[in-house]
Amino acid sequence: MKHWKTAVTAAVLSFGMAVTASAQSALNEILDAGVLKVGTTGDWNPMSVKDPATNTYKGFDIDVMTELAKDLGVEVEFVPTDWKTLVNGVVAGKYHVTGSASVSPARMKVAGFSESYLSVEIYPFTTKDKVANFDGMDSINKADVKVATTLGTSFEKMVRDWFPDSDIKVVEAPARGYQEVIAGRADVFITSNIEGSTLMSKFPVTRVPNTEAPSSTPIAMLLPQKDQVWINYVNNWVKVKKASGFFDKTRAKWGL
Repeated sequence: MKHWKTAVTAAVLSFGMAVTASAQSALNEILDAGVLKVGTTGDWNPMSVKDPATNTYKGFDIDVMTELAKDLGVEVEFVPTDWKTLVNGVVAGKYHVTGSASVSPARMKVAGFSESYLSVEIYPFTTKDKVANFDGMDSINKADVKVATTLGTSFEKMVRDWFPDSDIKVVEAPARGYQEVIAGRADVFITSNIEGSTLMSKFPVTRVPNTEAPSSTPIAMLLPQKDQVWINYVNNWVKVKKASGFFDKTRAKWGL
């Protein structure tokens, strides 16, 4: 009987230790290791832009994550990812948090989100030499119009919902829908007002006339869905930084 009780006690203790270990929050891991790992694509100007020459990043997201790491008292490590694997990376624990991403029901099924700190509007764009061919959303939703989008992004679903009759061309990251249009391999792409304004200043692209965004889309950081301790920390951090004016100043810096 004594041996049986000893075995049961050992099993209970072992189970308790396993539960404690499995319940460890990313917050503890970050503080213990001294590193905040951030997944970022480096291809969303002015949110996250990678300089291949120096292998460094700049942008709104980069400033936000650098500030988060500073307040945690740790270093920040930017982990390269792409849009089709962005969610998988945070679910698999390759990084503790991501840069900004559109909040969508599909992503919410498997990952958590922080409180939103910015919203975007999505519009269709084309090149200036083709803009006379379009007027309104219906002018795009035609079989002879090729609409480019990037696999795994929230834009891909929007394109399929908005333009079901169009010839949809899906490209894989790191290729982007706008690159297909600029190269003449497609007619239209959609993107946020944030990226759109940057592209218009660099390339001969423009918004399709008489198109209005169906709705604004909140953006936020992706986090491990079950890690409520880490989610609570980031949410409260966002609230504190909103109140301090940090997000307003950072948006102004990047023209958002």
